[in-house]
Amino acid sequence: MGKMCEIKVVDSLDPTHMNGGGEVCSISIPGHKVTSSVWGPLDEYLLTGHDNGALTKYDLKTLQKFASKQEHRDVINDIQYYKDQTMFITASKDHTAKLFDTKTMDLLKVYKTERPVNSAAISPIRDHVVLGGGQEAMDVTTTSARAGKFYARFFHLVFEEEFARLTGHFGPINSVAFHPDGKSYSSGGEDGYVRVQTFDSPYFDFDVEY
Repeated sequence: MGKMCEIKVVDSLDPTHMNGGGEVCSISIPGHKVTSSVWGPLDEYLLTGHDNGALTKYDLKTLQKFASKQEHRDVINDIQYYKDQTMFITASKDHTAKLFDTKTMDLLKVYKTERPVNSAAISPIRDHVVLGGGQEAMDVTTTSARAGKFYARFFHLVFEEEFARLTGHFGPINSVAFHPDGKSYSSGGEDGYVRVQTFDSPYFDFDVEY
């Protein structure tokens, strides 16, 4: 029998906690395991993504679940907030990234791809999101990077349209993040490299026509 999934909150300044000798609190998670997690605004709750595609909020005072949402069909690999935490984006193995309202958990936008999405981030200065992903390592051939579609893919936040792709990794992209000033982004890949890409001036002049 496997052990039940559990969230543990530890104090990083307490050596006992860091050595596995204690915790601030723990929450047992019956059912589907947690695959991603972030603090809620003001650290009042934890927002978790699960291997069945569910999103859940856990109150850190009562240690109880108080909200849940099911919008993905597969594992949620990543959760990242917008800079003011009013919305967040999820990345899923179901080939989509989705934008949610933080307070209500209402689904706002969907960004669709042909491969699993491992990570997604929201630009702090433009109406853009970046997605990273690709086939799982066990399914990837070594013949061509193009075969695995190892791109960082840029979508318009509002219109859900893809407008750019950037190469650079040989293998799936596992993590993406915008710099706080919005002038660059970083990606970490299965190939073991972290790449920092600085945007040139045409990026800041570009607008999607509608």
